[in-house]
Amino acid sequence: MTSRTARPLVITAAFSASLLVGLALLLWAFGGVRVAIAPSAIGGPFQLTDQNGQTVTEQSLKGRPSLVFFGYTHCPDVCPTTLYELSQMLHAMGKDANRVNIYFISVDPDRDTVPVMKDYVSSFDPHIKALTGSSKAVAKVMAEYRVYAKKVPIKGGGYSMDHSALVYLMDRNGQFVAPFNLNQKPAQSAADLKRYL
Repeated sequence: MTSRTARPLVITAAFSASLLVGLALLLWAFGGVRVAIAPSAIGGPFQLTDQNGQTVTEQSLKGRPSLVFFGYTHCPDVCPTTLYELSQMLHAMGKDANRVNIYFISVDPDRDTVPVMKDYVSSFDPHIKALTGSSKAVAKVMAEYRVYAKKVPIKGGGYSMDHSALVYLMDRNGQFVAPFNLNQKPAQSAADLKRYL
């Protein structure tokens, strides 16, 4: 091997080694490998209103496992698809569907009033509660759940909402467990959620 071809290999090896050393030092400095999101970093006090005009707070999550999803009624695909998947899972749960909480929280309170939310979720499983509130109340719960949402203007006026689409699994104490996987058969999602009953 000539020195001309060996030199790039030496540089690449040195760079890779320095990356590994740097990663090892970071892991050591921060106490090793941990879950990316600490459970205490997700969730907190909130007060919103469901589609029937009832107040829902963080206390409403206690006593049952809960799935919490943020979206909006004008969403063209992700939100209705997720709500459909949640409905399929609830159907697969049978009577156990009465033992869980499912919350769909609007990131678009300007348009998603209580009557709008009620009309929207009527197309999905009746166990799903749709929550909305003032802009301030919605911004608070979004911050507590680390939710991203931003208005995006569209042609012809109006706007859509660019937003994160994570389904949060909360345990019976209202504590964050992990993102919930709906990318599987409804029966498997149902079995996964039943483990927290």
